[in-house]
Amino acid sequence: MKAVNERLLNYVSYWTTSDENSSTTPSSSREFELAKVLEQELKDLGLSKVLLDDNCYVYGLLPATKGMENTKSMGFISHIDTAPDYSGKDVKPQIIENYDGNDVLLKGSGDYLRVKDFPTLKTLKGRTLITTDGTTLLGADDKAGVAEIITAIEYIIENNIPHGDIWVGFTPDEEIGAGSDHFDLDYFKADFAYTVDGDYEGEVAYENFNAASAVFTFTGKNVHPGEAKDIMKNSALIACQLANELPNTETPATTEGREGFYHLIDMKGDVASTTLTYIVRDHDMDSFNHRLDVLKSLEEKYNSIYGENTVKLETSISYNNMLSIIEKHMYIVDLAKKAISSVGLEPISRPVRGGTDGAMLSFKGLPCPNLGTGGYGFHGPYEHISVEAMETVVKIIVDIASNPIEK
Repeated sequence: MKAVNERLLNYVSYWTTSDENSSTTPSSSREFELAKVLEQELKDLGLSKVLLDDNCYVYGLLPATKGMENTKSMGFISHIDTAPDYSGKDVKPQIIENYDGNDVLLKGSGDYLRVKDFPTLKTLKGRTLITTDGTTLLGADDKAGVAEIITAIEYIIENNIPHGDIWVGFTPDEEIGAGSDHFDLDYFKADFAYTVDGDYEGEVAYENFNAASAVFTFTGKNVHPGEAKDIMKNSALIACQLANELPNTETPATTEGREGFYHLIDMKGDVASTTLTYIVRDHDMDSFNHRLDVLKSLEEKYNSIYGENTVKLETSISYNNMLSIIEKHMYIVDLAKKAISSVGLEPISRPVRGGTDGAMLSFKGLPCPNLGTGGYGFHGPYEHISVEAMETVVKIIVDIASNPIEK
């Protein structure tokens, strides 16, 4: 049986960064390279209904064992792409056996993975730690999840563990918010599923942000500065003025837990035209809607000051909090918590300060909370994971799968 860390180290060698500027699915054709590897692995394990479709989604089914056909079918889902926030090309992992709990030198960049920045490192003392070399991200988000799912499936097969139908699914483009866009729920016939895409290995999450994007476009009037008196309308200055109206205590850097925020992610422009791009997040729906109302009131205010059509606001809902769906199917969470307890961990359920494929799939009819992978520091050069955490997640998946629920 192949070790879960061996699988991870193989998967991270594939460059699968998704492209947020692309309009295709997958957003980058390079994602197919890993998808083809996974398709073959599932076939080699003997799964049925193995499919790599034209959109780079990989599916497979481990059919129920004899006598278990009348149990609910379950699924496990992870994504193959890595975040465009940082390079995912030519990943060179560092493997540190019997980690001493101190700062780690990232030999490629000369930077350090510091305990003061990631206090959970102290809890990993004595484990085998896998880090980046500082020049790329690692890709444990979410190739660790992929490795854990396939390793768990292999373990179930090799040990003849009774189970109901188990579906697996691997998606492209999750990191750019499109992982569930073309997920085929007519093919992937699970009654419920779990994404394996979190951090702490003892976590099952079923709350996430309500999310929207918001783009302000400012139209100015540009004339020669020497003749600008009472004529020029500087769109860049107006944009800065509006941005400063939003509270600086409600940004990602100043909030935690269930606290929402406005996040300015891009600004560009000149005197004639400027755009501000925000993402808006909040766990509470009333508070989330209030935030969107605040942005709308700023559009109206600045048009009243600087003239009609000076400011145009466009908003788009990205995803919603899956809590409203999962709370109707709490047996799924209970099943995961029992599995986490079975490996000696205290299960925790924290609100996800982000979104998951599972959140969007939940609203499409597939209740889908999120399990941890054991990794931390995602989306950058400080990403790290321990082999022992991955092995624990494999055990959790096996326990969930071996305790099917009657229909």
